[in-house]
Amino acid sequence: MLPSVLKVALTGGIGSGKSEVSRRLAALGAVVVDADKIAREVVEPGTAGLAAVVAEFGPEVLREDGTLNRELLGSIVFADSGRLAALNGIVHPLVGKRAAELQDAAPADSIMVYDVPLLVENGLAPLYEVVVVVDAPDGVRIERLMKNRGMSEVDARARLAAQASREARLAAADLVIPNDGPLDALDAHITALWQALQARKAAQSA
Repeated sequence: MLPSVLKVALTGGIGSGKSEVSRRLAALGAVVVDADKIAREVVEPGTAGLAAVVAEFGPEVLREDGTLNRELLGSIVFADSGRLAALNGIVHPLVGKRAAELQDAAPADSIMVYDVPLLVENGLAPLYEVVVVVDAPDGVRIERLMKNRGMSEVDARARLAAQASREARLAAADLVIPNDGPLDALDAHITALWQALQARKAAQSA
């Protein structure tokens, strides 16, 4: 059988430590597609994505230099599910197109890890062969957001409330990475995850 890409979705709520897991998987050899990074790229100045966002939300969401004021836009959409859906309707198709281009350019036998923050919210799990959830209790995530990002407790709780519940995310998982302790404790979990993904890749190619 010809080698084929193993498509892995990596998700986790804000403050779960998903980005750290993503970095460590990349260091082990995974081809990482970061949906957040792509989402920023598709609304850079001069892009059709930014023009569509301005058409939907108005020029007040731009900074003086023409870049998107992500903080202002975030305050608008996180307070209104309808506005959030409108933004997602613009950005997600563009992200999907770019992610597909990156997949096509990857070696045929890659383990491709798609860093997808809103996998559960947008019903994207069926698009992947393995779903990995980075999990931490809500209280731990709130504490991290307050400490590491300078959020107030009210803002941190609002961000969590705008995403899928911890229970919904775990229900979608094929594999779970607990991350409720120090980063050093992640090492054993990452090693086990990488071994599991390599085994699935070998089985797929057999």
